[in-house]
Amino acid sequence: REDRGRSPQRDFHILFVPRRSLLCEQWLKEQGVLGSFIHREQYSLDLIPFDGDLLSMESESAFKECYLESDQTSLYHAAKGLMTLQALYGTIPQIFGKGDCARHVANMMIRMKREFPGSQNSIFPVFDTLLLLDRNVDLLTPLATQLTYEGLIDEIYGIQNTYVKLPPEKFAPKKQGEGGKDLPTEPKKLQLNSAEELYAEIRDKNFNAVGSVLSKKAKIISAAFEERHHAKTVGEIKQFVSQLPHMQAARSSLANHTSIAELIKDITTSEDFFDNLTVEQEFMSGIDTDKVNNYIEDCIAQKHPLIKILRLVCLQSVCNSGLKQKVLDHYKREILQTYGYEHILTLNNLEKAGLLKPQTGGRNNYPTIRKTLRLWMDDVNEQSPNDISYVYSGYAPLSVRLAQLLARPGWRSIEEVLKMLPGPHFEERQQLPTGLQKKRQQGENRVTLVFFLGGVTYAEIAALRFLSQMEDGGTEYIIATTKLINGTTWIKSLMEKLEPAPF
Repeated sequence: REDRGRSPQRDFHILFVPRRSLLCEQWLKEQGVLGSFIHREQYSLDLIPFDGDLLSMESESAFKECYLESDQTSLYHAAKGLMTLQALYGTIPQIFGKGDCARHVANMMIRMKREFPGSQNSIFPVFDTLLLLDRNVDLLTPLATQLTYEGLIDEIYGIQNTYVKLPPEKFAPKKQGEGGKDLPTEPKKLQLNSAEELYAEIRDKNFNAVGSVLSKKAKIISAAFEERHHAKTVGEIKQFVSQLPHMQAARSSLANHTSIAELIKDITTSEDFFDNLTVEQEFMSGIDTDKVNNYIEDCIAQKHPLIKILRLVCLQSVCNSGLKQKVLDHYKREILQTYGYEHILTLNNLEKAGLLKPQTGGRNNYPTIRKTLRLWMDDVNEQSPNDISYVYSGYAPLSVRLAQLLARPGWRSIEEVLKMLPGPHFEERQQLPTGLQKKRQQGENRVTLVFFLGGVTYAEIAALRFLSQMEDGGTEYIIATTKLINGTTWIKSLMEKLEPAPF
């Protein structure tokens, strides 16, 4: 309104994302500015491409909306996004799903197709299968600390829309660093995607395998620069000069990732990180999940960050199919007395979401699920992995194991375990005109779109990329999600922000 008064000649337009809302328009009307907008439009921002094989809706509250508030708005947008994908890349013939939200999205897609007969197109389908997975089918994976290079960057510094902000000291030129003067104060902002050759090579590796790759790259780049001493003819010098921009970019990239690896190593070699990881791995392998954990008690006594405590307690609860009532009450009492009673609503939210709950019926299904789906591997090859469990140094993400088993030999082989996991599992087929049905060439991979409803971690993405690259895998995976998450951002989205009591 003030702007309009100052600049009467200026035109105003409003764009609603992801759709127009009567509530917003009503509010603008009450403020007396609705008539000032020449255009009132909506922009359906459904799926945003983050990389060649990764799409995200970046809906931060999707999990909370679905599981705490029974609000299906984000599911509607997911279904709309999938319909847009089908309009561009052809109808997906097979839809598989696991979970209540997955069932809702599939139903909405089928209804949208029925209501808009024109949505059936004549494009040859790119995707063979759509797999819809609810986040609450696998609550364990996001709670564990990711151990891939990209996963650890996200755990420690947080990746926002493919960008990360890092401490500037490590990236200062050496002369500046030595003198201690004029050190940069602004965080170093770097973009992380597969357009950068070195990052594409190391992003999905276990962090313990990254050092050797960086060392090898350093030798190759150093040898390439040494070539200038051997260039004698005009042609050789010309060739070297033409390669120089690429070599300098490679050297800059190597310097950046060496600095990031050093920053991460400072944390991963700390005693606290090791102790935390040890407890996580004990829980995931089924050790002492049914009693109060000494390390968690010590962390509460030392007032470690609340989110760290909540991640560990929730992990223990999930690995034990809920906690015994006296163990749960003990943890709740300790947390509230140490961190404040305003967190009682957060604990309530975690219980409602199924992350922190009492064990009902006295039955712990996790050992059966772990054994049948091979979720824990004792001998993990982190350098040259042969199984998806390398992304957590022993634990294979349940969600990705479900995708792997769907491709081969199929879910019928794990029918009993699927019944132990929350929500229905289902299969739908979408009819294609005869001319659009795929005849697979020998050796041609199937393409599966895996859609995570409620969020996905970078470690799960790395595990799916690993399956895509397996020689005998036979399936290429494209990943879509409502949000890219880690344990911290996920728990944070479920926390209630209440002011502490004034007394």
